[in-house]
Amino acid sequence: MTAHERREQLIAISRELFAEKGFDGTAVEEIAARASVSKPVVYEHFGGKEGIYAVVVDREIQYLTGALTTALNKGGHPKMIVERMAFALLDYIESNEDGFRVLVRDSPMTANTGSFSSLIGDVATKVEHLLGEQFKKRGLNPKAAPIYARMLVGMVALTGQHWVDERSPKKAEVAAHLVNLAWNGLSGLERRPQLVNEQSDD
Repeated sequence: MTAHERREQLIAISRELFAEKGFDGTAVEEIAARASVSKPVVYEHFGGKEGIYAVVVDREIQYLTGALTTALNKGGHPKMIVERMAFALLDYIESNEDGFRVLVRDSPMTANTGSFSSLIGDVATKVEHLLGEQFKKRGLNPKAAPIYARMLVGMVALTGQHWVDERSPKKAEVAAHLVNLAWNGLSGLERRPQLVNEQSDD
């Protein structure tokens, strides 16, 4: 096995273990044992558990970011953009369940890597200008777009976290329900929303 092949093997094994047990529950000894190598081999390639975890997370974030960015950049009607985003995330979960499970777990405090929450924030930032344009067309305040973008992306992400375990209903039905709530909710937005029992912030 070449050095590159060994590295890829260790990444694949670590990905499975991190998905199954989380960062804290996974030991270098276990990674080495599953790969049938000694602990020093793991350290030689990655410097330790934090190093291999960082590689696993970075790869997953790049993959998912690419899928979501592609869905956003195709443009078109906002309802279609929401639909494509929902499908992009659900497609990713379906084909990369271990990777998604790694992303939604808490990152170790010492890891200098991205996290699922930071990924969601990045995607929401890209959604902001799309919502801002729609808000202007509808006479709504575009300054509210950033928080609505996070609500929208967060809704899709949390639904994905639920679906990865349940796998019910079917993917297309989940996407349809997401679009139904997101679009029909957005299309009926009030210009100046108020609570029924408005409370003060003091």
